[in-house]
Amino acid sequence: MKRLPALFTASVLLLPTLAWAEEEKGMPQLDFANPLLVSQVVWLALIFLALYLLLAHWGLPLIGSVLEDRARRIAADLDAARGAKRAADEAIAELTAATRHAHAEAQAAIVAATERARSEAAAQTSALNARLQADLAAAEARIAAAERAARGALIEAARETAATIIARLTGRTPEAWRLDAAISAVQAARGAN
Repeated sequence: MKRLPALFTASVLLLPTLAWAEEEKGMPQLDFANPLLVSQVVWLALIFLALYLLLAHWGLPLIGSVLEDRARRIAADLDAARGAKRAADEAIAELTAATRHAHAEAQAAIVAATERARSEAAAQTSALNARLQADLAAAEARIAAAERAARGALIEAARETAATIIARLTGRTPEAWRLDAAISAVQAARGAN
């Protein structure tokens, strides 16, 4: 790579000699008999050589270092981006696992709460049914007692009413056993219907 610029410089320096050799066919602009043209070609070669040396030893190394630094920064940025993507993927996996775990725990808690509520409701229903059965039995006992009391009062009222009616119609007080037998016969007839 270093020989290519040197060869190019040598060929530029030898160009005037080639042009001199072809004077017969040459162009008037390349008339090397003119001292001005020779000095221009020499200065051109010197300026080219100076520019080449300046660029080769100062400009191109600067550009190369900038390009290397840029490539190094790009590689570091790419490595950082890969690391961030890897970390993000791991975080997403952890989040997904945590979400699944939380969902499973929530489902288990819901099932447990539902079962607990069912068992509490069943216990409350059982207790309420037992209390209602007890209240119902007590109410039926009160109703039966009230019914017996009402029948007793009704029989007594029927006995008194029948005794009063018979006493007024016949003028005699009826016998209690006959009144009880008549009332029992009436009750039996109504119970059969």
